[in-house]
This record gives sequence, structure tokens and C-alpha cells, in this order.
Amino acid sequence: MLGFRGSAGMLSDVSRRLHQTVSLYGIQVRGIRVGGTDIPDNKRLAVSLTSIYGIGPARARQILSELNITNKHTYELTGRELNSLREYVSSAYVLGEDLKRCVKGDLDRLINIQCYRGFRHQDGLPCRGQRTKTNARTVKDRPPAFPGVRRTHRK
Repeated sequence: MLGFRGSAGMLSDVSRRLHQTVSLYGIQVRGIRVGGTDIPDNKRLAVSLTSIYGIGPARARQILSELNITNKHTYELTGRELNSLREYVSSAYVLGEDLKRCVKGDLDRLINIQCYRGFRHQDGLPCRGQRTKTNARTVKDRPPAFPGVRRTHRK
């Protein structure tokens, strides 16, 4: 079987299948790694791509349409489709830990220059003009259950 034409594609497909269901001391490893994240292989491709930080449903559909890949289950991907998906996602978008690092850097910059948005982010309050008198209760603190009655701290 190894001497026939096209057997290299078959070998890569077999090795990918083995990679998906490797059992090591009773622990079963499943999934495909794309963009630095393991995506589930039991879901459709558009849904499983959303498990990567920075890819939502709209961007997942856009990626599939640009690569001309149908929305099939992840385990049905061929090796060629998988490689093209990996290359495209890693080259075209900032995803995962890199994106988290960029967002954290942007927030740190706002805090360091001491602008209004930086102060609001630091305090954990809304910074785009939303009202805080009646909303944003989870950030500000829960109101007391019985107004006017204070809790006594037990020691």
C-alpha cells in the first residue's frame, strides 16, 4: 500500500486520525490544534472555530467561505484542508494569547496615561456613558437586602 501513488495523502490522513484518538494509559486525546487552541472534532467547523479566542460565528463563516471549505464536521477535514485552515488562520488574524496580550497592553496604556477610560477600567465601571444609578450593580456592589438595617460582623 505504501508504494502506490497518493499513499502519502493516505498516510497523513491515517496519522491525523491516530492523533485525534490517541489513548495513553486510559486517557483519550481528541481534537485538532488550530491557532494555538484545540478545537473540538465532534462539532461542525463553523461552531468549532468559535472556540478559538478572537473568532466569533461571523468570522468563522467568513474564513470558511474564503477557503472554500464546506461546513462539515471537524473530523471529516482532509489533511490539505486542515493545513490550509491552519496557515490562513495563523497568518491572517491575531488570535488567542497574542490577542489577549494586545488587549491587556491597550488597557494598561489607558491606565498609565490616566485618562477617563483608564480610570473607569481600573474601577471596573462602564466607560462608554452608560448609567450607573440603577445598572452596573454587579460591579458597584449588591444593595442591602433590607435598607436601613446594617449587618453585624461576627467574630
